[in-house]
Amino acid sequence: MGNRVQTIKSSKANCTRYLIRLTGYFSSPLLPPNKKFSSRIPVGCKLKHPILFIGSHGLFSNVHPLFAAKSFHFSTVVQPFAKMSQRDSYRLYIQFYDVIDLLKSSTARPSLVTATIAHCLAIKIGALAHLPTCTSLLTAYSRVKYFISALALFDEFCDRDVILWNAMINAAVENKSYNVAMQFFVEMTEVGVAFDSTTLLLIVSALSHMKYLKRGKSFHCLSIKVGMLGDCSLCNALLDMYAKCGDLTSSQSMFTWMDCRDVISWNSMVNGFLYNGHPGKSFWCFREMISLGIRVDSMSLSCAISASAASGELSSGQTIHAWGIKQGYNFDISCSNSLISLYSESGDIEASKSVFKEMVLKDVISWNAMIGGFASNGMILETFDMLYKMQLTGYAQPDVATLFTIISLCAERMLLREGKTVHGFTIRRQMISDLWVINSLLDMYSKCNCIIKAELLFNAIPKKDLVSWNVMISGYSRNGYSKEAQSLFKTLTHQCLQLSFSTVLAVISSCISLDSLQFGKSIHCWEIKAGLSSNILMVNSLMHMYINFGDLSAAFMLFDTISAEVDIACWNTIIAGCTNNGHFREALATFNWMRQVMDVMCDSITLVNVISACGNLSLIYEGKSLHGLAIKTFVGSETRVQNALITMYGRCGHTKSARSVFDFCSSRNLCSWNCMISAFSQNKEGRRALELFHFLEFEPNEITIVALLSACNQLGLLRQGKQIHGHVLRIGIFENSFISAALVDMYSNCGQLDLGWQIFTRSKDKSISVWNSMISAYGYHGNGQMAIQLFHKMCDSGVRPSKSSFVSLLSACSHSGLVNEGLWYYRVMLEEYGVEAVTEHQVCVVDMLGRAGKLEEAYEFIKQIPGEAGIGVWGALLSACNYHGNMEMGREVAEHLFGLEPENVVGYYISLANLYVSVGGWKDAMEFRQIIQHKNLKKLPAYSINIDAASSSASAWK
Repeated sequence: MGNRVQTIKSSKANCTRYLIRLTGYFSSPLLPPNKKFSSRIPVGCKLKHPILFIGSHGLFSNVHPLFAAKSFHFSTVVQPFAKMSQRDSYRLYIQFYDVIDLLKSSTARPSLVTATIAHCLAIKIGALAHLPTCTSLLTAYSRVKYFISALALFDEFCDRDVILWNAMINAAVENKSYNVAMQFFVEMTEVGVAFDSTTLLLIVSALSHMKYLKRGKSFHCLSIKVGMLGDCSLCNALLDMYAKCGDLTSSQSMFTWMDCRDVISWNSMVNGFLYNGHPGKSFWCFREMISLGIRVDSMSLSCAISASAASGELSSGQTIHAWGIKQGYNFDISCSNSLISLYSESGDIEASKSVFKEMVLKDVISWNAMIGGFASNGMILETFDMLYKMQLTGYAQPDVATLFTIISLCAERMLLREGKTVHGFTIRRQMISDLWVINSLLDMYSKCNCIIKAELLFNAIPKKDLVSWNVMISGYSRNGYSKEAQSLFKTLTHQCLQLSFSTVLAVISSCISLDSLQFGKSIHCWEIKAGLSSNILMVNSLMHMYINFGDLSAAFMLFDTISAEVDIACWNTIIAGCTNNGHFREALATFNWMRQVMDVMCDSITLVNVISACGNLSLIYEGKSLHGLAIKTFVGSETRVQNALITMYGRCGHTKSARSVFDFCSSRNLCSWNCMISAFSQNKEGRRALELFHFLEFEPNEITIVALLSACNQLGLLRQGKQIHGHVLRIGIFENSFISAALVDMYSNCGQLDLGWQIFTRSKDKSISVWNSMISAYGYHGNGQMAIQLFHKMCDSGVRPSKSSFVSLLSACSHSGLVNEGLWYYRVMLEEYGVEAVTEHQVCVVDMLGRAGKLEEAYEFIKQIPGEAGIGVWGALLSACNYHGNMEMGREVAEHLFGLEPENVVGYYISLANLYVSVGGWKDAMEFRQIIQHKNLKKLPAYSINIDAASSSASAWK
């Protein structure tokens, strides 16, 4: 029974509508024999359930899973056929040329429905035997990405010419079935059909997408062999193939060799440079086009604008924009999209909005560019408003890229509620099956500290890819679930999935947070077994792990294994590790090795770490040299470098230089103010610290409060200290352990030991700094026994004493006259706790023995110190000699100090002169006074606390 195509005219409410009725019997293996099919298609309306046609057997279906949700408007194609009906019953007479016209319309404006109707009409009039008609049908199906019908139609023809083969290869390429296209080419040559330049062009295009450079070169040779390189389109395809495969040298050689360069050739070079990360060369190529008088097109403009965006050159992009307007170019959608991206990435969101408003036609990429621009510039409300407007358009609906941008914004800004809303939207739009969307949702939930939701979503993924595992492991690690991260990593390795660098990095991070060095070492062994031990990124992460555990020897061993190809990041890791673990001299030695031997250029991170090391060692000359190096290498204006310099000068006692750097800071942040205030506080310039605080441009944080309390502590400003305490209570940071320790110090040093004790008892988080402050407070007030009891309570509570703890305890014993107890705790520190004695401990012991009159024992103690005793140790002994009137020992100690610290010699001269006066040696005392006056030496004035808790400058003896 033959197929029948007819139109039926109907009138309803003064509106004429046409319908095409397709009826008939179609034989198909997918339908029962003689199964009748009938369907009416209203002309001029949208079809939500399109008619699909597979092969020439005529299989129609009203519901297809791939296209059921799509809408097609095909009135412009079918309407002319409806108007052709002029006879009785409006019967439609279809001629051969009408089918050709319909196929041309389907090719120009791709639509699955029009292609299907054309196929059916071709069957009706028997036009499928005509190869051009069949070729046009193949092209129509390839344009609408319906490769199955094209393949079925192609299989029905035995006598195929090169044009039909090219159409089929083109359909495979447009369907992204590149291997299938290669198979068609092989089959075509096997059956004896001679290929032409179009065939080679299509195959080269497929190879460029697959990035098969070796095969691409072989087809280049084949083109030369058969003499087809005179075809400009084929040469352009070869240019594009070389560029996409990353072989810019061959691409440039090909371009130079070409005789027939057109605008597509130039565009291939412009886009090739941009594609391979050379935006500067891409822009140069565009300018060369203009200088040679080549008429650029929208592709040229779009690539040039994208090159300006990639290189961060807003002015270049604005120049192209203005030049295009002046030349009268009509910026199409691709150019406008590039302009939106350019202005958005440069922060000029108003210009992006202006370009967007001027666009007559907008596609999904246009809306995505605006949404991405708002998101990248932190405009949250505008981002969601643009998403809402996009949904109202009807023609440009959110796709995977849209959702990825929105979900990433929610993750970055921790917008959990909005993220959940987007999650619901993906479920309603049936986009939750896309792994890109799922992985971005996983990342959003983990960054919003909602790891349980992330875990549920992860477990619901039917087919997880490596990104899913990476995101989940990183999420566990970020939220403190280190054991779960390590367990997931073990599961991943047991499933024999290929691990990425990010997976291993996340697991190493979990080892640091879990304090699991043993598991970290096992990861290290696994990396060696997997052949990743030579990777710079892996070695850097392992060095960071070992440094965090204080194992510098293992870090240096790893560093030595890659010393030949180490980059600046590895140098920064090892230098920062030395600095953060208190090995300041090793940090400086490594820096000198890097600069002088390895000739590696330092960056701002390197300088921050070595400047910090100089500050901790009070190496002012080296610090000034680094300051000069920072200026020379153009990083001296970076805020973090300036903050490090302020801290360094402050620790070296050069507050004037610190203030100079602070005044010339290009962009001060809160850290800059904290560094300067702390520098004043550390150098007993508390009043200047408080004065600077009045000009603070930011809300103070914990570090600011601690520095201010230290200033009040020095000046005895109890009232101001209480005001700061009240501010701490108001802003709700009283639980901070460092603030609690500073409050204890301030109250106890201002004579309010009971208030200090209240702060200590109310502190929930008694860190070691709080314990040390309270022990020092009791020692300062002469209650050594209570300090000792508190020390034992601290040990019983599970807090291991530090170097500072023993300084506080030994100082308490010294102030309370507990010599035997102090010497016993000094031995306990060395033998039982393994704490290395530093200058502060030794000063406490000498001061303790000196106060008890045991000067000879103190002198013997100094002689037993390994290496050279510190200046503070000899200074404590000189003070004891002065107090007990031991002139001979005092003179010997003073002579030793003159050689150690010539800069502070005036203080020792005065101490020695006072010693002679105390024992009646007026002649010697006058001799030292004359030396002081002759050398014009001055001693800085001290501070005292008067009854009103204000500070006054006391007259210093000169």
